[in-house]
Amino acid sequence: MEMMEGDVMDKLEDMSSVYDFDPITGNIPATKVEITVSCRNLLDKDTFSKSDPLCVLYTQGVETKQWREFGRTEVIDNTLNPDFVRKYILDYFFEEKQSLRFDLYDVDSKSPDLSKHDFLGQMFCTLGEIVGSPASRLEKPLGGIPGKKCGTIVLSAEELSNCRDSATMQFCANKLDKKDFFGKSDPFMVFYRSNEDGTFTICHKTEVVKNTLNPVWQPFTIPVRALCNGDYDRTQINFTVAIDFTASNGNPSQSTSLHYMNPYQLNAYAMALKAVGEIIQDYDSDKMFPALGFGAKLPPDGRVSHEFPLNGNIENPYCNGIEGILEAYHQSLRTVQLYGPTNFAPVVNHVARYAAAVQDGSQYFVLLIITDGVISDMAQTKEAIVNGAKLPMSIIIVGVGQAEFDAMVELDGDDIRISSRGKLAERDIVQFVPFRDYMDRTGNHVLSMARLAKDVLAEIPDQFISYMKSRGIKPNPAPPPYTPPGHTHHTQI
Repeated sequence: MEMMEGDVMDKLEDMSSVYDFDPITGNIPATKVEITVSCRNLLDKDTFSKSDPLCVLYTQGVETKQWREFGRTEVIDNTLNPDFVRKYILDYFFEEKQSLRFDLYDVDSKSPDLSKHDFLGQMFCTLGEIVGSPASRLEKPLGGIPGKKCGTIVLSAEELSNCRDSATMQFCANKLDKKDFFGKSDPFMVFYRSNEDGTFTICHKTEVVKNTLNPVWQPFTIPVRALCNGDYDRTQINFTVAIDFTASNGNPSQSTSLHYMNPYQLNAYAMALKAVGEIIQDYDSDKMFPALGFGAKLPPDGRVSHEFPLNGNIENPYCNGIEGILEAYHQSLRTVQLYGPTNFAPVVNHVARYAAAVQDGSQYFVLLIITDGVISDMAQTKEAIVNGAKLPMSIIIVGVGQAEFDAMVELDGDDIRISSRGKLAERDIVQFVPFRDYMDRTGNHVLSMARLAKDVLAEIPDQFISYMKSRGIKPNPAPPPYTPPGHTHHTQI
């Protein structure tokens, strides 16, 4: 239930237009999400009372990295534990890294100039991090003031449906308790929405009616879409990386190698891994990722392996975050010998074994293969992909280097659906992109890597939905909107 004054709603709709159309990609946003902000244990900057907090949201441009103000909540007087009513409505793209910054201020005057108010702390995160958190609720400490504990910020995200209905309500009360010494009470009402995880989110405050025990508050209109609870049965995304350690990549100690360990710059493998991994890691709650290599001779006996753990630990191939994978990758380059052949099927089957164990829709598996594209086991890989298409999994292939990627294009199956031994894959689960198409001649890797991640991740939501539909797994329906007895239900056209 979201209850807002009309002018606030209008402002938010205006603000959200900042994100409505991306001139670089021409993208129309897929989903709008509503962010609710609460804080606990803020710093107390006022001498005779508590702080009067305000939260300011900034968004960051992909290319310029400059922060621009997106919007402000209302000011709440005299509290260190505010639950802000005014929401932020943002356009959400699964395949993009959308960086956010929340700054808190203690407001001391009517001035809109933030430098005139006391800074209470800040927090950085991505929109994906909020959406990908359990129950889409992210709690993080506020920082930004050295040596001070600034309290915590709690962010909740809820998807807004396209329902245009709204409900108009009016409330009154009789015989309220007299709380003031010299006069009657000055009552107001606060509404909370009940979430499915047992928590409550503030969604509307009425105006204060002065000096009465029998208040009649003004009618207000609420979008029906906001009266419905969100569905919190989220799917956990499990991310696995597989890296090509075959000799066709070239000797890692030479600058011509695709695996060249340049101390000053990431190579193509590391850049592709970072670009895709930094976005997808927001949807993996434990941030522990299995990282595999294939096509190398391993110490001590020189046996060839097509699914070895980059960290050298067969029992526990998990790496801590994207940085952990990069560390394990560089460690492997120092210890294994690049060899061959280039077999994809073992790593595809490795992920498929895990995916086969949980087919109830609670988990979905994404395998990122980074390769120079010279594949040796095409028939076995096609078979593995056809079998994988029945499972909750997707495969992203990034081709590095200058090879002809005809085989990779065939595995992608966009033009002709992949088949094996007469069996057609029931879903398209492979997305291939050549890394060289994203290299910016000006050396602006930030923007080119954002485009790479966008293109390889763009198909994942549809692939995920196609699996759910093929298995008849449906999201839990939201309950119908509540309309108080005796009040009409208005529809806006």
